[in-house]
Amino acid sequence: MTTTLERRQEYRALFKSNVAKRLVVDKVVRIIVFACVIIAIIPLGSILVEVFKNGIAAISFEFLTETPGSIGSGEGGIGPAIQGTLIIIGLASLIGVPIGVMSGIYLAEYGDNRLARSIRFFNDVFMEFPSIVLGIFAFLVIVLILGHFSVWAGAFALSLIMFPIVARTTEESLKMVPITYREAGTALGLKKWVITFRIVISAAKSGMITGILLSVSRIGGETAPLIMTILGSSQFFSSMDVPMDALPLRIWRLSLLPYDSAQLQGWGSALVLIIIILGINLGVRYYFANKKGHGIIGRLIKAGVTRQK
Repeated sequence: MTTTLERRQEYRALFKSNVAKRLVVDKVVRIIVFACVIIAIIPLGSILVEVFKNGIAAISFEFLTETPGSIGSGEGGIGPAIQGTLIIIGLASLIGVPIGVMSGIYLAEYGDNRLARSIRFFNDVFMEFPSIVLGIFAFLVIVLILGHFSVWAGAFALSLIMFPIVARTTEESLKMVPITYREAGTALGLKKWVITFRIVISAAKSGMITGILLSVSRIGGETAPLIMTILGSSQFFSSMDVPMDALPLRIWRLSLLPYDSAQLQGWGSALVLIIIILGINLGVRYYFANKKGHGIIGRLIKAGVTRQK
C-alpha cells in the first residue's frame, strides 16, 4: 500500500514538473513569435509612415486629375498615371488570373502524372524569373513584331509575372481542402468537375483570393517590364496601341529629377499607389465576404448542371 502511494506521489511530481517545463517553453515560444511579428512589422510600418509623411503634402484634386506639367515646374499631376495603372492591372488580371486558376486546379486535382510534375517544376522556375527578363521577352515578341509600344504588351508582361503566383497559391489552397469533401461529393453521384467547382473551390476560396491579391500587389509596383512595353506618356489613355503612363513609371521618372517639386510629386505618387493597392485588396475581400461573387458563380454552375441534366 505504501509503495503504491509513493509511486502515485512520484508520478504526480513528474507530471507537475513536466507541465511546468511545457508552460515555460510555451511562454518562451510565444515571446519569440511575438518578437518576430514586431520585427517584421517595424520595417513595413516605417515605410508607410515615411511615404505618408513625405507624400501627403502633394495630394490635391489637381494632382490626382491633371496631366504632368513641364519638368521642374512643380505643376500638373498624375491623372494619366492613375488611369494607366488601373487599366494595366485590370488587363493583366484578365489574362493572368484565369490561366493561373485553371493551372492550379489542374495541378491540384489531376496533378499525379509526369506532365503535371513538369508543369509544376517550370511554374516554380518561372516564379523566380527577374521581372526585367519577362519585360524583355514581351518586348521581343510583341513590341518588335508590332513595331510600337502598346498597352497589350504591358498587360502581357505583367500577366507572365502574375499567373505563376496564382497557380501556386491555387494549387496549395485546393490541396488543403480535406479529401472527405471530395468523397462526399462522389458519394452523392456528382461529377468530378462539379465537385471541384462547387465544393472544393468554395472551400478554398479564401486562399485563392489571397493568392490573386498577392499577385495584383506584385504587379502593381513593377517598373522594369513597363519600361520595355508601354514606355510611358504624359497624356490620358487614348488607344491600346500607343504608349501609356503608369504610377511605377511616373515614380521612377520623378525620382531621377533633381528638383524638390519632382521629389515631392514622386512621394505623392507612391502614396497614391499604396492607397490603390490597399483599396483593391479591401474591396475584393469585402465583396467576397458578402458572398456575392460566390453566389453568382454558384448560380452559373448550377445552371450549367441543370442544362447538362
